[in-house]
Amino acid sequence: MDLKEVTKLYGFRGKTMVITGGTGVLGGEIACALAGLDANVVFLDRNLDPAERLLEYANSCAGRALAVYADVLDPESLHTAAETILKEFGQVDGLVNAAGGNNPVATTNPERSFFDLPADALRWVLDLNIAGTVLPCQVFGREMARRGQGVIVNISSMSAERPLTRVLAYSAAKAGVTNFTKWLAVHMAQEYSAAIRVNAVAPGFFLTQQNRYLLTDEKTGELTARGKSILDHTPMRRFGKPEDLLGAVFWLLSPLAEFVTGVVVPVDGGFSAFSGV
Repeated sequence: MDLKEVTKLYGFRGKTMVITGGTGVLGGEIACALAGLDANVVFLDRNLDPAERLLEYANSCAGRALAVYADVLDPESLHTAAETILKEFGQVDGLVNAAGGNNPVATTNPERSFFDLPADALRWVLDLNIAGTVLPCQVFGREMARRGQGVIVNISSMSAERPLTRVLAYSAAKAGVTNFTKWLAVHMAQEYSAAIRVNAVAPGFFLTQQNRYLLTDEKTGELTARGKSILDHTPMRRFGKPEDLLGAVFWLLSPLAEFVTGVVVPVDGGFSAFSGV
């Protein structure tokens, strides 16, 4: 295949991409990068405060951009958002489920044992990550099933494959995202269309607002013991940057991956490949 033809496949002009958690650190990076590749992008989030800055960049590109309120745990708000998006763009070509996260109260530490973790905090983490992925797939996947084509990319985690200490709810939830991704890939291909693909990326350790002060000291910026342990088990010896996810996401969304479904791609600096010795 001619190289110029290959690179054209990473252009998303005329394609509409919906990113849940679209105003967050990872979701915002993905959405803006897709805008840079000429996609129409929808920043879907319940926190639209950062949207103005993101929209300013996205609308400077060739495609169009829209910020739409939706709570990924509220089907009614998702249906309302879908109606708005379809009215504006006519169809949804890709869905990136970047909404997710952890709750410090659902995390064990020397002062809070596993036996004392509050049930409501555990449910919050499980709901946000599992239901918060399943429900958008139901709403936007229905439109893809109707058209017989579309691409879904979920965000799993290294903790799905190798459960991490302390974050039991998050690890279990992301394991659920991995399992659901594989299930939905088979279901869509068998029941609706082989042109509907469902995959995921599994980030390693990225510094975000949620984990920054678990991995680095808030006052000094130095690594905590946990942060040092993680880098000791990451062959590349650094944390991920949001833009490190882009290559895998672009590939999975593009026609270059049209025979790829049901896979989870690690983006982890070698963490999953390293035995520790």
